[in-house]
Amino acid sequence: MNRFSLICVFLFFAGIPMLAQEKYEREFRIRKAQFPESAYTAVKGYLNKTRRIRFYKEIDSSEQRFEIKFKKDRLHYSIAFDKSGGLQDVEIRVKAIDLPNASYSAIVSFLEATFEKHRIRKIQQQYPRDAFSSDTETLKKAFQNLLLPQLKYELIVLGKKEAGYNEYQVLFDSEGNFIRLRKALPANYDHVLY
Repeated sequence: MNRFSLICVFLFFAGIPMLAQEKYEREFRIRKAQFPESAYTAVKGYLNKTRRIRFYKEIDSSEQRFEIKFKKDRLHYSIAFDKSGGLQDVEIRVKAIDLPNASYSAIVSFLEATFEKHRIRKIQQQYPRDAFSSDTETLKKAFQNLLLPQLKYELIVLGKKEAGYNEYQVLFDSEGNFIRLRKALPANYDHVLY
């Protein structure tokens, strides 16, 4: 039984690199007028006392979506909508200390087993729309910043494998169980850096 368990664990971690998908995603800043009106109306009531409101259009290899990003109560929020203005998810940037200990331990164990070396660049607490009964409930739970079993954690990780360092987007559930690993493209620079 013990030997069988070790074989299963080995096969699981050996198959993980095959799960990695390419993340062909570009994000462009847009004007408020280019942002879907229905999406802006849905979040307008939550934008009181916010700072740095920015609008973005994100083009993925399979879909197109819009995001509004802002800072409120010392937290960085990102609310994503599909191209017709339907809510997709709400993300809040958090630190490792904000995650439950058991979840963070499971995440770190996965990263150590997957990469030779790794560094977590960003952690976002994600409230997916499909996990709640309505847009209003999703937004309400997110702005209350509740730790719920429906939330997910999205990490941007700089990881080293045999081929060298790459940036990855890794998704976990609220208990730290692995969901998805995607290789990310470098940031988009439409301007000249001096």
